[in-house]
Amino acid sequence: MRAVVQRVRQASVSIEGKLVSEIATGVLVLLGIEDSDSKEDIEWLCRKICNMRIFPDDDGIMNRSLVEVGGEALIVSQFTLHASTKKGNRPSYIQAAKPEVAIPLYQAFIAEFDSQIDSKVKTGEFGADMQVSLINDGPVTILIDTKNKQ
Repeated sequence: MRAVVQRVRQASVSIEGKLVSEIATGVLVLLGIEDSDSKEDIEWLCRKICNMRIFPDDDGIMNRSLVEVGGEALIVSQFTLHASTKKGNRPSYIQAAKPEVAIPLYQAFIAEFDSQIDSKVKTGEFGADMQVSLINDGPVTILIDTKNKQ
């Protein structure tokens, strides 16, 4: 699993001009899923994101987690995070999981994430052509890959 985690002041998802989801202070998580992802990847990644100290404390130092600040989460599936650009100019997405594998894992990720924070998790729509808007706070943007836990 790969995630792009962005600390936001607000974020939203629209589909065909209609607002589907929106959050205030919290994180926007763009989530890429591959065939080899597992329940362990889901648990590790959710725990990592929810407890990562990327929010400022009273002194302005990034010392508080999403859980501590009571922030919201918007989770959006994004298969392009598994793009391979090794050959040519057209990215290959062969590493991204097909919907029959990805959808259950995406839903399990949302449920696990939701169990770890107080506010309800918001989402995009799997497979839809979405327009994602955000105000990146900081900016703070972090890349996480469960296959490369550095």
